[in-house]
Amino acid sequence: MQLRNNYNQPNYDPLLLWIILILSGVGLVMVYSASVDVAALKQISNYQNYYYLLRHFIYLIISVFCGFIAFLIPISFWQKFAPSFFILGLILLIAVLIPGIGKIVNGSQRWIPLGFMNFQPSEIVKLFTIIYAADYVLRKSRQIGTFTKGFLPISLAIAIVGTLLINQPDFGALVVVVCISLGILFLGGISLKIILGLTLSVPIGVYALLKIAPYRMDRITGFLAPFEDLYGKGWQLSHSLIAIGRGDFFGVGLGESIQKLQYLPEAHTDFVLAILSEELGLFGFTLIICLYILMIIRIFGISKISTQLRKNFSALLAQGIAIWFGIQATINIGVNVGFFPTKGLTLPFVSYGGSALLVTFIASGILMRIDYENKIKSKRN
Repeated sequence: MQLRNNYNQPNYDPLLLWIILILSGVGLVMVYSASVDVAALKQISNYQNYYYLLRHFIYLIISVFCGFIAFLIPISFWQKFAPSFFILGLILLIAVLIPGIGKIVNGSQRWIPLGFMNFQPSEIVKLFTIIYAADYVLRKSRQIGTFTKGFLPISLAIAIVGTLLINQPDFGALVVVVCISLGILFLGGISLKIILGLTLSVPIGVYALLKIAPYRMDRITGFLAPFEDLYGKGWQLSHSLIAIGRGDFFGVGLGESIQKLQYLPEAHTDFVLAILSEELGLFGFTLIICLYILMIIRIFGISKISTQLRKNFSALLAQGIAIWFGIQATINIGVNVGFFPTKGLTLPFVSYGGSALLVTFIASGILMRIDYENKIKSKRN
């Protein structure tokens, strides 16, 4: 009877799939609600208030299709070509900095125009970094605990990525890439002494970044006391906090936000959670957080099964994606509520953004494939 039940189970994770679909559905609704006013006032949208909704819906369809294609690809393919993917990521990061190829928006050169969308290489680099780091840990399994032969080579590779990201500049992506890399290395068996040394060097790195780009200090001072410079450095955060405060427990009602009416910049991208909190209240805010927590727990559950089945690359790959989704969601939520300075990171599956949505769905397809291969192997055993 147990064997029959095992064979009747779907060869994918239904809970994880439903979480992704719910978050994406919420994102579609909130992108429309948060972007109505800004779309109606922009010439590029032909003054149509559904402009961003239509584009986000198209991005979502493309992303779901690409995620399905990723699901069809064996995990062994990603491991086999891991170094090639990492090199491709470096090429894209270099290309976006070349005049005439990269597009400058709001002072940052992060996008490559593709006609139907502006592609952001830093998004795909996050996934390529996970794939490369997972493969590296396994290839260097006997040396990963050493500094010279284990940690140093991959740290130099990540340093190159970091340098290219700083030159865009994209500090938010840099933070995510570093956290992903350290997380996978730690789970792969890197020495705790190295981790401690890196932790102690963080203040030096932060100081250097502040010296390179003084505008980041303005973000920090604005984040520490947003209402002291309400019409300057604290404008964005103060209106995010006002939006969250207005929402109270159950919100002012879907579509009834005031802060999206030209008060809160980037309301449909980095600060869509603030608008969601204003319209759906603490209830909606808490529900979103619970969905992310449940997602991360489920992904680590998939990773645990991979470990038990001795599919170590799959395990590290799933753990890396969990760290990525968890870190990025945490930073975005923290920025919206004033725990962190503004980073320019989207909320996975919810915020408007073609590149981010596309890559997160590809990563989700890979997760589904990992779970599929786990279940196939379990049935054979």
